[in-house]
Order: sequence, then C-alpha cells, then structure tokens
Amino acid sequence: MNIAVIGLGKIGLPLAAQFASKGHEVVGVDVNQLTVDTINSGCEPFPGEANLAEYVAHLVPAGALTATTDYASAVPAAEVIVVVVPLFVNQEGAPDFGWMDSATKDIGRNLTRGTTVIYETTLPVGTTRERWKPMLEQHSGLTEGTDFHVVFSPERVLTGRVFEDLRKYPKLVGGLTPDGARTATEFYRAVLEFDDRDDLARPNGVWDLGSAEAAELAKLAETTYRDVNIGLANQFAKFAEKAGIDVYQVIDACNSQPYSHIHRPGISVGGHCIPVYPRLYLSNDPDATVVRAARDANASMPTHAVSLLEDELGDLSGMRVAVLGVAYRPGVKESAFSGVFATVEALRSRGALVMTHDPLYDVAELLEMGLEPYRWGDEVDALIIHTDHEFYRSIEVTPIAGVKAIIDGRAMLATAGQDAPLIRTLGKGRL
Repeated sequence: MNIAVIGLGKIGLPLAAQFASKGHEVVGVDVNQLTVDTINSGCEPFPGEANLAEYVAHLVPAGALTATTDYASAVPAAEVIVVVVPLFVNQEGAPDFGWMDSATKDIGRNLTRGTTVIYETTLPVGTTRERWKPMLEQHSGLTEGTDFHVVFSPERVLTGRVFEDLRKYPKLVGGLTPDGARTATEFYRAVLEFDDRDDLARPNGVWDLGSAEAAELAKLAETTYRDVNIGLANQFAKFAEKAGIDVYQVIDACNSQPYSHIHRPGISVGGHCIPVYPRLYLSNDPDATVVRAARDANASMPTHAVSLLEDELGDLSGMRVAVLGVAYRPGVKESAFSGVFATVEALRSRGALVMTHDPLYDVAELLEMGLEPYRWGDEVDALIIHTDHEFYRSIEVTPIAGVKAIIDGRAMLATAGQDAPLIRTLGKGRL
C-alpha cells in the first residue's frame, strides 16, 4: 500500500516506521522542516523511543519511508491516510482544533477517490462525524461513504514504548459506514502484529466497535478512568495523612482482592493524556461531576505537597527549596503538563527560593522552561520529590547538606534514620 501519515511527532513517526517495516511505502507529512530533514537524513528527530533510531536508519535509505512538508506530494497517491496531529486544550478545558483543522483542510484539498482517512488523535465524541467528514467533503468535493471513507481509531500507546504497545493492545476502530470500518480493519491487520493474550474477552487484534463515536468514547473512557482512579487514591492519601495511616499499605491490601484496582496517589498527574482527555470528555458531558471532581483533586496535589512542607517548616519565605524531577514520569524526557510547574508556582507564592533538577535536562533546557536550575549537592533547606527517577534514591545514601525536610511526592524513599532529615511521604501519616 501507499500510506500517508500526517504528523511525525512522538506517536506519528513510530507509526510511520511500523507501517513501512511491513513492506508498505510510507510518506510522512509534518509542518516542521527540521523534523522532515532529520528524518530524510536517516536519523530520529527526538530521543527516547525504543528501537525508533534503528527503524529510521534502515527504512529511509531503503526508500520505504520518506518525509515532506508538502501535502500535495503525499496525499493524492495514498490509499490510506493516518492523521496523528496534536489537539490542544485551552485553560478553560475547551479543545483547540486549530492544527487539526488546518491538516484536515490540506488533506481535503488533495484527497482522491478510493482513499480511507483514519484519525488517531484523541477527540471529543462526535468530532469525526460532525467536524472531519463535512470538512473533508467541502474541501475535496467528494462524498464520504461513496468516494472515500473516514474512520476513527485511537492511539493507545505510551511514548518510549510505542512498538511494544502496538503489539500488546487491541486496535480499536470505528467507521462512519460499515465499508469504512472493514477497510480500516483490513489495513491495521496488514500493518500490525499482536501478542497473544489469554486475559481478553476475545482474541487480541483489530476490534471494530461499530461506530466512530464508540471508538472516540473508548479512548476518553479508558484515560478518564485512570484520572478518576488516581483522584480517588489521592483523596485516600490525604485522609491517611491526617489519620496516621500508610495509604500504600492499605492500597496493596485492597488490591489483593480481585475486585479492587486502586491506583497510586502522587504529587501530580502529567503528560499529554491523563490530565487532558478528561477535559475533552467534559466538553461532551459537562454534568459529569465525578470526572470534574477527580480532575480538580489531582490538579490540587502540587499545592497539597507544598502545604505538607509548610506543616513541617512553617513559613517558607526565603527558604531554599529544590524540586526534584521535571519530567512527568520517570525515565522519559517529557514535561507536557508536568506538575513541576504548579509545584514551583505554589512554592514561589509562599516566598520560597525555588530551584529545579532533573537528570534528563541540562541547565539551558530548564532555563528555557522558566525554571531556576539546581546544582546537585548544593546546600538547600528542603527538597520536594516530584518525579521518581531512580537517580533520586541516592538521597538516602548521600544526603544533601542543609536539608531539614524532604517531601516525598512519589513514595520512593525509605523512612529516614535518626540523623537524617525528616522525610514526609505524601499519603503516609505520622502517629
């Protein structure tokens, strides 16, 4: 097949490489000329994705994968177009379709008969049918369901392990017509492989959910579930702190019973997915009080962690505090919606002198994000662990000078010894 992938970011480029690795001819489209040039030189434009560098280094010289900024050179010959362009959410939680609208119009202007257009970007329910279908029809002059097909199939992978996750999880599809769904199902069966899983209700593979709306809701539901579950865990954690209970011991006990699946509490919920997609769900269902309460609870956790530090040290004015970890999850250089920013802001609002550290980021990168760098080992009054990078376990072996208290926002440190600074773990009370 001739395949076009629109958007060569941390999901789109691995997808393009996966498709090309199965013997298909793939052209990727991206608005960033530097990204395009880097790919066409046979190099990955961003680090951290397992096996991506090897794929790109092999597929580009072989002619199986190329990149361009020009829709007119990629779209007309494509039998399948996969769209992985970012959708943003503004501060009020409303979706900003700007980039996706632009991409869809460019696809429409170059669309030819017989093409299947598949959107993988997470969307509010109804967007594929009510927004993309008429937009593609308007700009192409073609009719969906007769001249071309539109399908929604949500990406369900994590950056850093995209190729592994593509094999692990069923590929969900939802068409606007049965013929579109069949075409998309056949496409994904041709470009993906699936691990055997005996824990699923039906065999791992491509699952047709019957409509684009069902597939849209499936992605929102699975990510919103995680946000709500973490919000519940954080509520338990706050209560446990007051009651003198170790919430992690309680959660482990609860989850020993097969009907309990309580997630772990923590100082923040970050990344492109879990903090964002519940807001997309709320744009469809503004009366979803449980979802809204969980989102608010999770968003409040950085401020709660700073309050724990105030409980131990009192007034934070003038105190030197280092926040450890900028990435939203350990081992991954990604700061999208990271709780570090809210943590720093909460500390600054209380008059603290705030610095940040992350083993994955250099000084220039921290400064570019508006963060004051902390030089590892320099004397400070307090530490707040935001990201559970393995690097920070060294604090227990080589304590940092001057530290009076550590707020462990990820429950990664053991209880401090007699001469060590006080460690206050989020979710653990002190009797």
